[in-house]
Amino acid sequence: MSDQNPTGVPAKTLFYDPTEHRIRSFVTRAGRLSTAQARAIETLGPQFCVPYSKTALDFDQTFGRHAPVILEIGFGMGDSSAKIASVMPDKNFLGVEVHTPGVGSLLKLIGEQGLENMRLIQHDAVEVLTHMIAPGSLAGVHIFFPDPWHKARHNKRRLIQAPLVSLLASRLAPGGYLHCATDWQEYAEQMLAVLGAEPALRNTAEAYAPRPDYRPITKFENRGLRLGHGVWDLVFKRV
Repeated sequence: MSDQNPTGVPAKTLFYDPTEHRIRSFVTRAGRLSTAQARAIETLGPQFCVPYSKTALDFDQTFGRHAPVILEIGFGMGDSSAKIASVMPDKNFLGVEVHTPGVGSLLKLIGEQGLENMRLIQHDAVEVLTHMIAPGSLAGVHIFFPDPWHKARHNKRRLIQAPLVSLLASRLAPGGYLHCATDWQEYAEQMLAVLGAEPALRNTAEAYAPRPDYRPITKFENRGLRLGHGVWDLVFKRV
């Protein structure tokens, strides 16, 4: 559990590096690879993990079928990702995460639940987007509860910045959506401003969107909501 988020939703393992104008991964302090996670990586990794390369993915070949592809950046331990994939079997889900225990945890869930519509890439998000995702190829993007970098001097490290949003918009097909969620109001306000300034995107709501049914409420989020903390969803579409 993160001590940075009001609802206790664990922070994700990506941040914006303003010195290089790119998203970089870092190793989180918490979490050692469990035996079950290591076993899942060994047994299920070859089938469900996609190696990073500088070649655009053929989604039909990668998933073994033709279906709309939803990209998730920073899936943490994968609980919400698995739930979403299970209730949307008609979609393919590509998760990007750098944290090895998180990859192992989601692989374990994939095996337990038989989620054939998921593939994982353990690599920096910006390089995956730049080299492996063709322009106009995604039906949607999910970014849920990225690290809020709540101290003012760290705000510039927040993931949702104009360069990433522009790159994401270029990878969305017309009508594709970008769904972000945060439990920090000040970060929500920044997200709204940054997403609203991207000319290739339009807001689907007046400001913040109702939580779509497909995004489950985590136990940490539920606890925060009971304590009166807010959660803000933003859903923008590619024009």
